[in-house]
Amino acid sequence: MPELRRDPIIGRWVIIAKERGKRPSDFVVEREVTKGGFCPLCPGNEGSTPPEVLAYGRSGGGANAAGWSLRVVPNKFPALIIEGELDKRGEGIYDKMNGIGAHEVIVETPEHDLIPPEMGVHQIELIFKAYQERLEDLSRDARFRYIIIFKNQGAAAGASLEHSHSQLIALPIVPHRIQEELSGCQRYFEYKERCVFCDIIRQERSQNIRVVCENDHFVVICPFAPRSPFEMWVLPKRHSSSFLSLGEEMFGPLASLFLETLKRLYKAIPGVPYNYVLHTAPLRMQELEYYHWHIEIMPKLTKIAGFEWGSGFYINPTPPEEAGRFLRNMEVENG
Repeated sequence: MPELRRDPIIGRWVIIAKERGKRPSDFVVEREVTKGGFCPLCPGNEGSTPPEVLAYGRSGGGANAAGWSLRVVPNKFPALIIEGELDKRGEGIYDKMNGIGAHEVIVETPEHDLIPPEMGVHQIELIFKAYQERLEDLSRDARFRYIIIFKNQGAAAGASLEHSHSQLIALPIVPHRIQEELSGCQRYFEYKERCVFCDIIRQERSQNIRVVCENDHFVVICPFAPRSPFEMWVLPKRHSSSFLSLGEEMFGPLASLFLETLKRLYKAIPGVPYNYVLHTAPLRMQELEYYHWHIEIMPKLTKIAGFEWGSGFYINPTPPEEAGRFLRNMEVENG
């Protein structure tokens, strides 16, 4: 029988359509055709992007040249621009402001065909280090209230370039999705005087039916009310509301478990397109006892259609207990 499940954080309902019961082999992932041709993100083509704002690995030589291990550049076609003032204003009952923000591309590797599950731990570690460094730098701009970091892997997940990259957008407002989480977490804390994410971690580790993998510092779970088959959350075991507070010694353990998670997903569903998003506290609100930073990984395996748009419900044909078991049982090499 199908189940309705409620997310304990924001109250969103999902339908777990158990009778459809899809296993990993039931999902047909179309093989992407490599376009080839000129790539502006490859080494040697640095002049095709705006000047870099961060680079790792280059020994000697000037900026905006080859020899880098990771590179961050402003997006050539930004959703928001960094120059100017917000100029908030009303138009009758409507509010608007100038499209001020920052839009950057994190070029994760110099190797054009290398995808994250095939990278080494050190390269994943550099990616997370770059995320934090850019967060720290952009947080100094008083116009920005939130910075969202995300990755679209595969054309079906929204990637327009084949070269592995993630993106960052700094916003002058806190996104509604994050505000929902903050409000839900605060309500839970006011009632129980505990962080809801900390309670989720304790219960999931105790039951051990939706846990995918873990190490001493982080745990990966399939959430109780997932929007997508094989959705996963990566959470620090120790309470922390902001990714900015992650110590440098934690990049290694996070990178190791994150890489293992992607390897498990790719072994279960080869070539699966996915998105991931870093959820962290708004800028200048970094120490919140009721919020818990985390990374949400969303495989692109179902389509959002009329029912979902009209109701706000999601229909998921794979129970998270089954997804957790499949992923947990995948044998992968670490490192």
